[in-house]
Amino acid sequence: MGNGRRHQHAVGLTRRELIQVGYSGLLGIGLPSLWSRASQGATPGGPRAKSVLLIFQTGAPSQIDTFDPKPEAPEEIRGTFQPIATKAPGVQICEHLPGLAAHADKFAIVRSMTHGLPSHEHATHMMLTGIDKMPPGATHMASRSDWPSYASGLDFLRPREDGIPNGVMLPTYLNNGYGFSGQNAGVLGPKFDPWHIKQDPNDPKFRIEEFALPVGLTAQKLDNRRSLMAEIDGQSETLSKVSRGGWSGLQDKAFSLLTSGKVKQAFEIDREDPKTRDRYGRHMFGQSLLLARRLIGAGVPIVQANMGHMNNWDTHTENCEQLKTRLLPPLDQAVSALLDDLHVRGMLDETLVIMVGEFGRTPRIGQDSQGLPQHKSGRDHWAGVFSALFAGGGVVGGQVIGRSDKMGAYPASKGFLPSDLGATIYQALGVDHESTVTDQLARPLQLNRGQVIAPLFTAASV
Repeated sequence: MGNGRRHQHAVGLTRRELIQVGYSGLLGIGLPSLWSRASQGATPGGPRAKSVLLIFQTGAPSQIDTFDPKPEAPEEIRGTFQPIATKAPGVQICEHLPGLAAHADKFAIVRSMTHGLPSHEHATHMMLTGIDKMPPGATHMASRSDWPSYASGLDFLRPREDGIPNGVMLPTYLNNGYGFSGQNAGVLGPKFDPWHIKQDPNDPKFRIEEFALPVGLTAQKLDNRRSLMAEIDGQSETLSKVSRGGWSGLQDKAFSLLTSGKVKQAFEIDREDPKTRDRYGRHMFGQSLLLARRLIGAGVPIVQANMGHMNNWDTHTENCEQLKTRLLPPLDQAVSALLDDLHVRGMLDETLVIMVGEFGRTPRIGQDSQGLPQHKSGRDHWAGVFSALFAGGGVVGGQVIGRSDKMGAYPASKGFLPSDLGATIYQALGVDHESTVTDQLARPLQLNRGQVIAPLFTAASV
């Protein structure tokens, strides 16, 4: 496979054409999140949300210049932005987030997120998997030593039989010449990897190749599986190397995605009302969140929308200027439209929306670990404290949970860790976050060791 030879299969497809229709997925490479092993039980009492939308601000935004302003601090701390009042009494956020300010009754802000590793790759791993330290063998690069992403943990514990993936990440794979760790199933194996979409939904040519059938091949023809399966089963040597066993019954799950229309229709974003598309914003942020809403509506339980290409929020230079002109306006428009849209459609109560980066930025502008003069207007990496936004899924809106110190450097109240974020995500979906999963060597592992951020679901702040 992939050797460049044109091998014609009995059903009339070339090897390259089979790749187009998801042949790689059939072999456990392209769409492996559709295939999983035996499930374990869900949390007693049932789920509070049907889905989770993780809006990931890759590169890490400044907490002070967004959701935790420090107007009383010196200018080199507070920056150039002014705080504004919000719909939540007593809660202020950045002046360049007016749309979110008008929706503050719908969300809660946690201002005391914290961990100890201000490295993009490692912190991304921690925030996307719910761990507080790197697992043995894991590095900054994606590998099978990584801890499983949330979608992968869910896929292991709650496998599906309906052809809908348990997890979709879009619109980019986080990389810096190599894939960042923590984005796949890691130790659980490739069968549980989430589905990564790597195209900008705002691109007029946006198209998902997995759904692109070659000319002359219809879904009805594809659904006639026997001849194709006989051909694939004949590739025993290839299958033994790629599938790692457990092949029985997996073909139907792969084909169900290709032959059923539910998920495919969700990706047909051009069918959306143009006015709705305009409200979200005709940019990558807006159309990615609109696509995420469509996928959630199609039944995908975990969608991760990466707001920006890798390090988009990594404002080492001109921090305030970049936020003001390039980053905050599209984010404010898109997330505000999303909250409205979910509310109007009756989906907000059953969708937990989380917005967070991998860490925060230095309290002092120009505080740079490298001491480079071009960084005097920027903020460096900072994991001491940062903010996260939570809405829907039972979250009590209009409140602030936790607080940072007067410089926005460290928690001044209870700090919440990446593992606590993970516990909250799993519990919201009705999954016991302390469940046991097994790695590819059949070793038992506790999925998560955090604590649910309980104040999110009560009216009391911490």
